[in-house]
Amino acid sequence: MTPPDKALGKSMAKAAAIGAVIAIPVPFVGPIIGAAAGAGYAWYKAQKRV
Repeated sequence: MTPPDKALGKSMAKAAAIGAVIAIPVPFVGPIIGAAAGAGYAWYKAQKRV
């Protein structure tokens, strides 16, 4: 079983990658902001579960 911090890191990395890919076609967002938004969403979901 993975420690909670490691699981959160994996979840944030996956969400950041998805956010970056989704944000590429959006002209005013870009992949960096999309990745940050995805990671923030994963962090928010993890905090909500606690």
